[in-house]
Amino acid sequence: MSAEAKSRVLVVDDEAAVLLTYKLILERQGYEVVACCTSVQAIAAIEKQKFDVVLCDYSLEEQHRGFEVITAARRRDPDVPAALLTGYATKETADEAASRGIGVMFKPIEIEEFLATTSNMLRKNHEPKQEGEEDNRGPQNLRQG
Repeated sequence: MSAEAKSRVLVVDDEAAVLLTYKLILERQGYEVVACCTSVQAIAAIEKQKFDVVLCDYSLEEQHRGFEVITAARRRDPDVPAALLTGYATKETADEAASRGIGVMFKPIEIEEFLATTSNMLRKNHEPKQEGEEDNRGPQNLRQG
């Protein structure tokens, strides 16, 4: 198992079946996964431990959004790579994510894309940044629609 595969991933989705699927897919690859179905649970988990990557549904319980979870994670670790998982992001949402260095994966997400994107985010996070180099730690609008 590679060091990358031992990374700790926070995955957040308010649909239980989707959350379980993400968790099982990531665990089969050797990742240590914390799965939460609400922003409240996710933020509580972030307060207890550091994550190597955050994968979060855009639309969560009540009026909560994935941006809240990612903001909490970045208060703890400003460099943590993160991606929103969404089926219906608007251009404004995608633009806001891009401006904040947050990737966007559009549902339904293919397993290969999900795993490749997660792996790439972790790899980029572990590469030393060159002086003056821009930080592009997330996937950028991988697939429209």
